[in-house]
Amino acid sequence: MASLDDVRRRALSLPGSSEGTSYGNACWTVRGRAFVWERPFTKADLRRFGDRPVPAGPLLALRVADLDTKDAVIAQEPDLLFTIEHLAGFPAVLTRLEPLPVDRLVELVDDAWLATAPPRLAAEWLERLDRGP
Repeated sequence: MASLDDVRRRALSLPGSSEGTSYGNACWTVRGRAFVWERPFTKADLRRFGDRPVPAGPLLALRVADLDTKDAVIAQEPDLLFTIEHLAGFPAVLTRLEPLPVDRLVELVDDAWLATAPPRLAAEWLERLDRGP
């Protein structure tokens, strides 16, 4: 299972990334733009669930490239990725950390970084990956 320490380790390993807070929660940015952050439910979020079960445990929000990508990744992994009304029209998904395997967390954080990083920085990082160590 993934933890916030795993998120921190991976997020900070990516070029141009830094850690801060947003509304009192951990947040990781690339060149000042958030790509992954802790996202607990607010009282308003909880009210919107009504009688439906509320996902338990620590939550993580991750940027995606666009709304079509958001819909696609949620459709591919509905047991892992989801959204809430507050994120309607915003290119980000939520996931619970507790059932998330670390290798899948790494992929999600990398994808969030790629969706947010400046194109040149993203291209340089991908080129370095292709060349290997």
